[in-house]
Amino acid sequence: VSNAGVGMAGPLECQSLAAMQSLMDTNFFGLVRLVKEVLPDMKRRRGGHIVVISSIMGLQGIVFNDIYAASKFAVEGFCESLVVQALRFNVAISLVEPGPVMTEFEAKLYEEAERADYSRTDPETADIFTNLYLRNSKDVFASLGQTPEDIAEHTLRVIEAARPPFRHQTNAAYTPMAALKHADPSGALMTDAFYKLVFKYDAVLRLSLR
Repeated sequence: VSNAGVGMAGPLECQSLAAMQSLMDTNFFGLVRLVKEVLPDMKRRRGGHIVVISSIMGLQGIVFNDIYAASKFAVEGFCESLVVQALRFNVAISLVEPGPVMTEFEAKLYEEAERADYSRTDPETADIFTNLYLRNSKDVFASLGQTPEDIAEHTLRVIEAARPPFRHQTNAAYTPMAALKHADPSGALMTDAFYKLVFKYDAVLRLSLR
């Protein structure tokens, strides 16, 4: 089970390349290093199961989560490319894709975001992040967030499955959001829906979450 991960949220201009590279080293290359260690023996034995804790953000980018989403997209692409070869050796690969999970990981991330310096971006972007994104994120976590125990139960079901699924989403509330991307290959439907959700109907979003 590959579960190591770090987070990053905020305006792109305020994040250093060193921090971005460190995140990719953990979230993506950490997984690659693990798979390189365990896959050869699994192939020799012609049996095994690699379970990767991914994210709904590996399927759908979220505003102000550019680098974190990029790392999870990389995880998804890596596993999607590898799974066909692995199946030839009777090795299963499963991606567990949670939405928001209420842990110290997220609490620490948002505490740091509230204290961060946003002088390297323009005032409008800083205001959108602090007064729209952070406020709405707290409501999303409070309303839709899962517990670590819930994610562990989902992961156990994937591990014990007779035919392990390649992808398993843990939060049904996020399935329609991810489906928008596949409903319109041009991306217009997804982009328009998210733009309106963030900038036009944020008050309705907060009210519905509460």
